[in-house]
Amino acid sequence: MWAKTITGNFANVIHGLNANHLTDQVIQRSKRMILDTLGVGLLGTNTEVCHKVTQYSKIYSSDISSTIWGHLDFRLPPLYAAFVNGVAVHSMDFDDTWHPATHPSGAVLPAVIALSEAFPQKKKISGLDLLLAFNVGIEVQGRLLRFSSEARNIPKRFHPPTVVGTMGSAAACAKLLALDQLQCKNTLAIAASYAGAPLANAATQTKPLHIGNAAKHGLEAACLASQGLQGNKQILDMESGIGAFYTDYNPQTLPTLQSYPWLLDQQDVAIKRFPAHLGTHWVADAASSVRRKLVESNNLLPLDKIEKIILRVPEVKYVNRASPTSEHEARHSFQFVACSALLDGSMSVQSFTSENIHRPALRELLCKTQLEHPPDNTPSFESLYCEVSIMLQDGNVISDRCDTFYGHWRKPLKKEDLEKKFQSNVSSILPAEATEGIIETVYNLEKVEDCSVLSTFLSGQSAGALLEKLRFL
Repeated sequence: MWAKTITGNFANVIHGLNANHLTDQVIQRSKRMILDTLGVGLLGTNTEVCHKVTQYSKIYSSDISSTIWGHLDFRLPPLYAAFVNGVAVHSMDFDDTWHPATHPSGAVLPAVIALSEAFPQKKKISGLDLLLAFNVGIEVQGRLLRFSSEARNIPKRFHPPTVVGTMGSAAACAKLLALDQLQCKNTLAIAASYAGAPLANAATQTKPLHIGNAAKHGLEAACLASQGLQGNKQILDMESGIGAFYTDYNPQTLPTLQSYPWLLDQQDVAIKRFPAHLGTHWVADAASSVRRKLVESNNLLPLDKIEKIILRVPEVKYVNRASPTSEHEARHSFQFVACSALLDGSMSVQSFTSENIHRPALRELLCKTQLEHPPDNTPSFESLYCEVSIMLQDGNVISDRCDTFYGHWRKPLKKEDLEKKFQSNVSSILPAEATEGIIETVYNLEKVEDCSVLSTFLSGQSAGALLEKLRFL
């Protein structure tokens, strides 16, 4: 019998979903998300912000420990492993993005992987268990985002993963812990009291903590609920609950478990080709197209002939940065990405080095760049566009427009390009055997008997030591 409250309804669905509910498309899309998230997380272990939170987390110790990605001899208690690995995932803003706007995977995957390592050895967590928990966490985020029309646009006040990501992480961990319906209600209630962080910390080293905290706090909420801690049983029903974050909150019951319709079946994610705010990816593709029309035979941009650069983009204040001075500001700057793509023809991880950010040619272009906000260009990842126009000294204008960049859910990355991104991200962090081991394990995750093999590869252990563990169902 269905619960009378939205919160009770969510608890029933979290508790009731099982592996038989997963569709082939949900499994395939979620495995792509998992592979991409592991790759950007491993790359992120080399960032300054990740080094800082790793050093901080070393003060915590426990008899139970989980893998810190990219580290063979360093482990942390599950809560802090989820935190550090979550920070790594978002440290470069290279993780996936969904619609309505959030980063869905980074809040969930570090939590469920860390939790899976905390179970007793005799209680093996299978790859299918992990896939199910991951997808429950993604699903809860998507359903909560659809309770508000406001959430469909790029955020203005708070960072969505700190709200729905925390709730999704909690739901995923509740699923992996096999909590009952009452415990699932309490998990959601506890997680809600951890939720929320202001968007003012975008473009700083603090923003990656949002994902780390969402992973950690969701796991913590589920663990506390498993110990009997109680919260408001109507946390999803009330304006003073999750409704506190949205001015137009309108909660709805979930579909019945019979032939459950997963949102990931209906709405794929965007996977980024370079590490920056998703809105800048339209800008990069439009600017690269303009450059191809403008460059001369020597393949150099004729800087002296450019009078003005106009970017027609939606009004998104925290991605309007005329003169960024740090990598985090550059990742949140329409202007920087446009000028970098004009100079270089494409964007990459290296685009955000200090040397590239401060080069004189880039600074010259930034001074010539202006933003315009056409009224039809709404701040939604579903509908926004970017038009780049260059006014030349001779009066000519060269323009191009991007409506859908490669990597958007309407134009998803091909399998080979997703693998290239993963291998490029991981090449400096893990040995080749471990890299290939992760790819094989993720692609066969629903057949893996013991998902601890994934954590072993993530630590950098070679495949030779894993022949006994790597068994498929």
